[in-house]
Amino acid sequence: MTKAKSGLKIAIAGLGVVGSEVARQLINRHGDLATAAGQSLDIVAVSARDRSADRAFSLDGIDWYDDAAQLAARDDVDIIVEMIGGSEGVALDLARASLSSGKHFVTANKAMIAHHGTELATLAEANNANLMFEAAVAGGIPAVKTLREGLAGNQINRVAGILNGTCNYILSTMETTGRDFDEVLADAQRLGYAEAEPSFDVDGIDAAHKLTILAAIAFGHQPDFNAVSIQGIRDVSSVDFAYANQLGFRIKLVGVAEPGLMPRMQTCLLPLNSQLAKVNGVLNAVEFHGTPVGSVLTVGPGAGGGATSSAVLSDLIDIAAGRGGLAFGKPVSQLADSSAVKNGAGPDKPFYVRLMVVDQPGVLATVTAILQKHDISIEGLLQQGRAPGDVVALVMTTHETPVASLKKALDEMEDLPIVKAKPVAMPILLADSEG
Repeated sequence: MTKAKSGLKIAIAGLGVVGSEVARQLINRHGDLATAAGQSLDIVAVSARDRSADRAFSLDGIDWYDDAAQLAARDDVDIIVEMIGGSEGVALDLARASLSSGKHFVTANKAMIAHHGTELATLAEANNANLMFEAAVAGGIPAVKTLREGLAGNQINRVAGILNGTCNYILSTMETTGRDFDEVLADAQRLGYAEAEPSFDVDGIDAAHKLTILAAIAFGHQPDFNAVSIQGIRDVSSVDFAYANQLGFRIKLVGVAEPGLMPRMQTCLLPLNSQLAKVNGVLNAVEFHGTPVGSVLTVGPGAGGGATSSAVLSDLIDIAAGRGGLAFGKPVSQLADSSAVKNGAGPDKPFYVRLMVVDQPGVLATVTAILQKHDISIEGLLQQGRAPGDVVALVMTTHETPVASLKKALDEMEDLPIVKAKPVAMPILLADSEG
């Protein structure tokens, strides 16, 4: 039997929902976690904004710091757990100081890793420290571990995922209730699924941070958030769900990454029988395609104290057990730079297109002439009833077409007097293996 090690000393920066839950687990399940880790995991210091808040755990024997930066200066601290958030500022300063001093660093901060992952991984390697961020991607799903370890022997050819629970809840609810985006967003805010300022979620930025990280690990290049194509869900209307259902599809915000191509976060149509289409509510899902494994789907809670703290605890146990490994699965020197990701939107694909047009003679001929000008072929056409003189939805599906060609055609259509709103276009992913 291996003799237990002496123990690791932990400092936690940020005691919000996740940081407090991590602390409670480390205190209340100290013995169980020590057994799993092979040595004790002891909190010796914390930092947060408000010392008086009731966080349901005792601070007895734990040092308090108003300034999180001071945690990195403690000689007795082995691991810093950062739950502050933000790609810059205090969190980044703490990460740099911790890793530069040889302290292991565990974070749920997907924005910081997406923007500064290469720099921080370089510091970790140079100072024999671990940079761990399982909690930064898909919460309770071990997406990073699955990709970096479980599938390490595979050649990954595609990663796709529903990576934001807020957006998935909004889209699922719009579909089932027929209500519009603004109304469902307000409900999500009341329920605590969406922030008061929801842009990071609904504009696809939060999910794109996660996709940046997964793409870097899957395809061996430096994380580069600026190389991701991002489309959010604000333009989706309740009418789109009715048409999508008629066509046999479901609308989801899906991130797709493939080797050598620009990762893309996109609102798209998925076949009703596809695996990702069946993931509803606040759940996240990540699907990996590789050789020889084929397709692997992981599903679980993507946010919240329980899900995210589970991932943090997993990282702490891995560090204690000597399983930290390299942040992106290989040395930074072997990661390709961001030029390895082409500035392209991926292969040609079919699209769903909705135009709000004045119902009058000649509209369809005008629209189809523009599509023909840009070599875009219509596969199907949907229009409900007749309403002469009123504004109605004209819905089309196209055959496979280049994104750039479709964009030019839609820009031209938007300038037409008969088109009364910005055209909406979403790619159709015909199978889980396509993006």
